[in-house]
Amino acid sequence: MIVIGIDIGSVAAKGYIISSGNHHRAMIPTGWSPREAGQAIIDQLLEASGLERNQVEQIYVTGYGRVAFEHADKTVTEIKCHARGVAELYPEIRTIIDIGGQDSKVISTGEKGQVLDFAMNDKCAAGTGRFLQVMATALGLDVSELGDAEDPGQMQTISSMCTVFAESEIIGSLARGNPKGGIIAGLHQSVGKRVAAMARRMGIREQVAFTGGVAINPGVKRALEEEIGTRIIVPEACQYTGALGAALLAWETLRRDL
Repeated sequence: MIVIGIDIGSVAAKGYIISSGNHHRAMIPTGWSPREAGQAIIDQLLEASGLERNQVEQIYVTGYGRVAFEHADKTVTEIKCHARGVAELYPEIRTIIDIGGQDSKVISTGEKGQVLDFAMNDKCAAGTGRFLQVMATALGLDVSELGDAEDPGQMQTISSMCTVFAESEIIGSLARGNPKGGIIAGLHQSVGKRVAAMARRMGIREQVAFTGGVAINPGVKRALEEEIGTRIIVPEACQYTGALGAALLAWETLRRDL
């Protein structure tokens, strides 16, 4: 059997191809067209695996851009795909925190990765990758530099969570001579407080995993652990769990139909 799972996010499109005993993964920027990004991911996966398109039996797609991609056999919610993907990597996980480019969510899972409950942020960008991207620009950094640049020992409180007001607050803090590393630590803490509050409302069950592009940032992980009060596991391929879950769901559907 050969299947592909695709997660077309607002920032990056990720893909997994699974064949008997082998798998490959790929990631590219989504750009302006989720449909073209989805096709490009399939092309990269086929090239990496040496397989042909007509050998692929199922393609499942999830993520922000899934409705725009017309070449999948099935669309699946991000909640279900992340739960399945994380359960494959860490069966002991019961709470998943996923922070992507446009949204943040908390998922409560059962023993086999089934979704028991979930919560998502509102339409505001606060607590998302987009929020951090705007703040990084205000600080003269790339968003990938935030984690290493923070200095929790000089933390400066960031009280605004509105993207526009928080940007003004950061610019004002810089103008008053506050250390950039302390401002970044405060920024991470504000994201941690917001997402932890959402998790507490739903109920935190250990163990906890952190996935999505923002999980690469060790400063946000630190802040979340402080706010939640427990250790958090970040999978090595934290950006791919949705694509992995989509591929596994496709695989399991095929296996049931045999």
